[in-house]
Amino acid sequence: MARRWFALVLALLCLLAGCDAGEPAWSDPVPPNKYDSDAFAVVDGFLSYGAGLSLVGVDVSTYQGEVDWQQAAQAGVQFAMIRAGYRGYTEGALFEDEQFRRNMEGALAAGLEVGVYFFSQAVSEGEAVDEARFTLELIRDYDITYPVVFDWEKQDKENSRTKDTDGATMTACTIAFCEVIEEAGYLPMVYFSPSKGYNELDLEQLLRWPFWLAHYTPDWQFTSFKYDFAMWQYEDDGQVPGIEGKVDLNICLTDFSKWKSPLETSELENE
Repeated sequence: MARRWFALVLALLCLLAGCDAGEPAWSDPVPPNKYDSDAFAVVDGFLSYGAGLSLVGVDVSTYQGEVDWQQAAQAGVQFAMIRAGYRGYTEGALFEDEQFRRNMEGALAAGLEVGVYFFSQAVSEGEAVDEARFTLELIRDYDITYPVVFDWEKQDKENSRTKDTDGATMTACTIAFCEVIEEAGYLPMVYFSPSKGYNELDLEQLLRWPFWLAHYTPDWQFTSFKYDFAMWQYEDDGQVPGIEGKVDLNICLTDFSKWKSPLETSELENE
């Protein structure tokens, strides 16, 4: 409680001083954004990073309909993050995404690296564990080479069961999901927007896993998000051959086969 009051006082002081209210006014142990903003450029219709690893990706669900993955791959798409399932925001039932199996088989057949995400509406650690187990059952027959992502997004509709969920609960649910996924031998990942990362999730508790940032900037300008991330969803209105209508565009800046958490890196440096 004392920490929360301290944060509120700092936020008020920052507001009075004319600071950016979207960013914390204090330092913390979460690693900073390490990328060179001048090294990002648009190449063949996708965002590219010239100062390190840079892979083109999309994330899809049933809303994209039937995808021609061979055509998408020929257009330059190198990886796909596919929605495995979701929890309903009113009654809380678990569902498999209607296009999950078709997307998995198509993307793998096209030679893409593939990860998955689960759209969570968990309101307790127990529900997050159920979502993780549900996801594991769906993906057990597929070659998953990219992370398995916890995507918790608040629904503010009046009949939403998550509209009043606080940041501590979101963080606890994230940890519960990721621990089950990790115990099964997959790499978990945490998806969030800048406002959620700054104001709701306790990122310090989530450093064991890579971050997937969702931040849509004008003309794909480099994100101002101050913390480090492994993947960036930079567009929610993209156009890709083989995918009808709008699709999210992503850039992966990490070799997940070699990824180490900041906690592991610190341990190695101190040996």
